[in-house]
Amino acid sequence: MTSFLTHRARVHDTGLPLDSRHNALRTCVTLFAPYGFRATYHHLTLSAGIPRRLEADPDAPIRAVDELHEARVLWLARAQRYAEQRRAEKREGRRAVPDPRPWWLRRTWEGPGRAWYEDPFRHPSLRLSEYVQRQNAILDGTDLPGCPACGDERPLEQTPTGHGCVELCRGCSWAPMNCPCGQRHRVVPETTYGWNTIWRRGHMGDDGKPNPHWPTPREAAGNMASPTGETTGP
Repeated sequence: MTSFLTHRARVHDTGLPLDSRHNALRTCVTLFAPYGFRATYHHLTLSAGIPRRLEADPDAPIRAVDELHEARVLWLARAQRYAEQRRAEKREGRRAVPDPRPWWLRRTWEGPGRAWYEDPFRHPSLRLSEYVQRQNAILDGTDLPGCPACGDERPLEQTPTGHGCVELCRGCSWAPMNCPCGQRHRVVPETTYGWNTIWRRGHMGDDGKPNPHWPTPREAAGNMASPTGETTGP
């Protein structure tokens, strides 16, 4: 199995070509992505200031992978505790998985944060370690104020579904509850995007800040294959 730490070391290896180090960062994100692959990568480009031209800031991938590593350490510690708890429960004959399941065991399509898969720009603005700490605290029974994902305390936003409304967090589009029909509806991205353009950081400038002119019609159009085999469509 591919090792996160092995690829993190490759990101840190300044003797490797920048493209190889960036690809190693991508592999790390495929192995641990609190917001899902697309949204986590987008978050890291912003938080680490990864410029459109990697040569403009060769240390940016290091900042990104270190933020990811920081969050992963917190997750590993909590996941180990959970595994020990489940072993103890099974010895006592309690084999049913508690509901809701831990946040890292939720599938993309069943979690309330599925909007981040369909629109990778709507993820929380929290540092990844802060998000993991928040989710671990909720799993431990802590009653936190505001949105479970990002802590936004504004009233939820009513979003039409075609036959009713579903309420979404204004900060990150977390959906606390399904539509009254019982179904989970797709989130329509506010910004039309192509995944390959995000991967190449078309939304960033060479100064490591968001590109104010992104997206252009040409860049936003079309679906192309992503580095992980995903298509660009939501």
